[in-house]
Amino acid sequence: MLTEFGPRVDSPAGISSIDCSTSWQQQLKEAVRSVPELLRLVNLSQDPIASRVDESPHFPLRVPLSYIRRMTPGDANDPLLLQVLPLSVERQPAQGYIDDPLQEQHHNPVPGLVHKYPGRALLITTQACAVHCRYCFRQHFPYADNRLTARQWQPALDYLRQRPDIHEIILSGGDPLSLDNKALSELITALEQIPHLTTLRLHSRTPIVLPARVDEGLVALLTQTRLKTVLVLHANHAREIDKELHPALTALRTSGTVLLNQAVFLKGINDQVDTLTELSHALFDQGVLPYYLHVLDPVARAAHFDTADDKARLIWQQLQSRLPGYLLPRLVREVPGDDHKRWINEA
Repeated sequence: MLTEFGPRVDSPAGISSIDCSTSWQQQLKEAVRSVPELLRLVNLSQDPIASRVDESPHFPLRVPLSYIRRMTPGDANDPLLLQVLPLSVERQPAQGYIDDPLQEQHHNPVPGLVHKYPGRALLITTQACAVHCRYCFRQHFPYADNRLTARQWQPALDYLRQRPDIHEIILSGGDPLSLDNKALSELITALEQIPHLTTLRLHSRTPIVLPARVDEGLVALLTQTRLKTVLVLHANHAREIDKELHPALTALRTSGTVLLNQAVFLKGINDQVDTLTELSHALFDQGVLPYYLHVLDPVARAAHFDTADDKARLIWQQLQSRLPGYLLPRLVREVPGDDHKRWINEA
């Protein structure tokens, strides 16, 4: 394994230092799926927040132990905890918050493929994620209608082959790095046979929450493909980027893969200029460039994370005065029907 980390101090009670020689698949299998168990591990079982959780959420809990270890024990406002902890407020309806806020089902020409923007298309590689973020805009996506095995890729591959205007293929999900290296290799090999494809982009939160996923086999795949490779990570707070990530991100960089990050503007988690400034610096320290800062997609059950556009714009303007241009993420929203992401300061 590429990931060899020493013990972490100040880990939540009940979590010993993880044996990082354990396979990523085993670590994923051991991810916490019980809300009471998560509260116990972070010493919050007797905290008032325990009365506000949803123990049987519509979107089930899933969070790896390696991510829980970065949470502060006893802190009910921990910014990592709040991204994954199901709360009863999710059951409160909110006007304008819907299951498919980006209308992706209108751009789903063949199973497993979303084609919204010129020049690029997105493959839904899997429904699985290493972590279930409470604000996920695809938590209601009809994965049952888009779940493909390797033998079922053909319609999507045929669609791509017939569209020479598509140069970039984006692997998403779920999370494409939930697939094992064999499945990824088969898919990448098939994509390489389409001559007009030049770039392979992966959108993945897995290296952030489960660094062990970046193993030698994955790095070899990214190194050997003829396609230019881009990995768009998803970190929202600097405390997600600890020493466990360093070997993984270093290995990804050595493969020649461009590393970018997209974050989501989340109330109570990163809606402060100091927090976002620290995030940009922490990313750059690991060789990752901030790319997008998304305002929240209005997905059902996530309204409590929303921040008014005026506040988001003001914080971004303050961020602009603090950071060099190459560390300033673009503040954007995705608007159904647009052929590009829209800057938040656009009408």
